[in-house]
Amino acid sequence: MSPDGTPVSFADLPLWAEVDLGRIRANVGRLKDRLRPGARLLAVVKADGYGHGAPLAAVAALEGGADWLGVARVHEGAALRRAGIGAPVLLLAEPHAEAVPHAVELGLVPTLYTAATARRFAGVARATGKEVAVHVKVDTGMHRYGLAPAEVAGFLELVRSEEGLRAEGIWSHFAVAEDVLNPYTRQQFECFTSVLAGLGPAAGGLMRHLANSAGLLTFPEAHFDMVRTGIAVYGIHPSPQLAGLVDLEPAMSFKSRVGLVKVLAAGESVSYGQRYTMPAEGVVATVPCGYADGLRRGLTNAGDVLIRGRRYRIAGTVTMDHLMVDLGTDKVEPGDEVVMLGSQGAEEITAQQVADALGTIPYEVVCGIGARVPRVYRGK
Repeated sequence: MSPDGTPVSFADLPLWAEVDLGRIRANVGRLKDRLRPGARLLAVVKADGYGHGAPLAAVAALEGGADWLGVARVHEGAALRRAGIGAPVLLLAEPHAEAVPHAVELGLVPTLYTAATARRFAGVARATGKEVAVHVKVDTGMHRYGLAPAEVAGFLELVRSEEGLRAEGIWSHFAVAEDVLNPYTRQQFECFTSVLAGLGPAAGGLMRHLANSAGLLTFPEAHFDMVRTGIAVYGIHPSPQLAGLVDLEPAMSFKSRVGLVKVLAAGESVSYGQRYTMPAEGVVATVPCGYADGLRRGLTNAGDVLIRGRRYRIAGTVTMDHLMVDLGTDKVEPGDEVVMLGSQGAEEITAQQVADALGTIPYEVVCGIGARVPRVYRGK
């Protein structure tokens, strides 16, 4: 099924990303079961739901038990509202000035950490007769966005002095929670709790949130009033170290079909740059999936695919629209399914395996699957 609900025949597609919404629901349910009593769960659906398709992924997450949604940009929140999603949506970073009126119109909950943006939201709120709930961000050591701990009390006073604004929450973000042996996570936790203690009564009634997916699994003290979980919603563990802590099911598969099969002689080269030479006479399959689709060029001679339940190495340079596979003496046919991410028979290629081959993280793998790849949905 396509995002608009139109039935899709897989036979009509040379390349697609298959998203199992039932798995997103199940993952969220399992994650929520691990929260301390009373804590809420925010499902992060920025970057088009980590490549899974934000509106449908968001609905599935809410059906699975998520209480809030999180996005990075105003237009991402707009896509959720256009889809009829009325759940609270936290804007995880301040928007640029021109986007503030749209954020207010959409009823997004902005994160604030600069006086200029706070006053801008207050001005729009007063002009439109609306009250804007806001969350204040503290920089406890990530050093990306947020207020220095010493600035928080004064900033909170500013927010509360501005007609049209209502201070609803306060939060920060872990930098290395997936590394369970790194003491920096506890340092950030202690910094956050110190800020809260320093606020005294001024912290009363504020929704506190600090933990991400890794923090949810490894640091229950940091659950506070809400946990923001991103990658785990989609069935991917934040790091291999944490794989045994909760049962998650990957929601996305990335698939194509064999386009052409030919036999090459020993010594012939494959693809651009002659970076792969046939070690013996063998069968080579061309598959219509390339770096424009999100199969990174770095997988040249390094990545694997599955065909007929067997694992094969990508042969030669990944091109913009195609990859090639040396099948040895095995036989395949045009139209046979090719799996770049997911399971086939007893074999599986995980986002972590692809990330390891690229020297990156699985977040980048799933977010990088391109816009021209149709998303089709199961479990809708």
